[in-house]
Amino acid sequence: MTSGSAVVHGYPHLTTVRSALTALHKRIGHDGVRSYVPSVFPVDVAFSDQDDLHLGTQRVARALVQHLRLPDARMIVSFREMEHAASVELAAGPEYFIELNARFRTHRNDIGAALAHEITHVLLHRLGLAFAGTRDNEILTDTVTTYLGAGWLLLDAYREDGSSSQKLGYLTPEEFGYVLAKRAIAFGEDPAPWFTSAQAYTAYTKGLALARRDERQPPLVAAGWAGRRRYAKERRYAQEHGGPRGSASTYAFEGSGGAGQLRVSFDCPTCHQRIRVPVRGRVRARCALCRTILECDT
Repeated sequence: MTSGSAVVHGYPHLTTVRSALTALHKRIGHDGVRSYVPSVFPVDVAFSDQDDLHLGTQRVARALVQHLRLPDARMIVSFREMEHAASVELAAGPEYFIELNARFRTHRNDIGAALAHEITHVLLHRLGLAFAGTRDNEILTDTVTTYLGAGWLLLDAYREDGSSSQKLGYLTPEEFGYVLAKRAIAFGEDPAPWFTSAQAYTAYTKGLALARRDERQPPLVAAGWAGRRRYAKERRYAQEHGGPRGSASTYAFEGSGGAGQLRVSFDCPTCHQRIRVPVRGRVRARCALCRTILECDT
């Protein structure tokens, strides 16, 4: 939890975020991911100053448990002074003990955000899905929370002005916006009306721009003129010299330059699984992992 200190911006964790999207799709599959539609609605996690603190917290926790498909899990929530926003004791269940930072006693609107992250820890624990190292595992948790429809709460908890700042989670605001935009594109949702924080909305629009850029990388048909020109140049080199050439982060040519033997590999813009297709002009590819249909000009 960042409170009062400088908030990191940009995309320093983007590689790990994309790996997390791939890992999620591999673990629960296309149908599993689609079962988390729609997102949790603001009304389900609303918390007013008139609500009883503990009863309201348990109500929000139950709503998030139901949304994250953990109906047999019970969250026991308490408050105490601590450095971080929250923590959860991961055990066999069905009861899980969550501790929230005592500041949430008076910042009740953000209780849902803190609970969403911790309850996703429980989900990942049950799925047996984890990354090595605390940092990468927390990035995985933020990414999954957001992509499965509860992480917009984490982004909405971000506020920053000239004298103060607050941010929950390990992702930057723009990275939260990026993952949220990935979900919005895949599921046809528009989370913009849910934001109460103007800064969160700005971060979402920046993340959306990057997510749209993923859809305009060669060899996708939607690629821009400059990208298509660079792609054609590198394709010609690969055909003439029979060796791989291209950026590993976007696309790469594989195989020899003989007829029908050259292939190009690139990331699926939805789940970032690596896709390989033959270099032979217009090709329609289907990602085997997330089932996205991709129009390519190879």
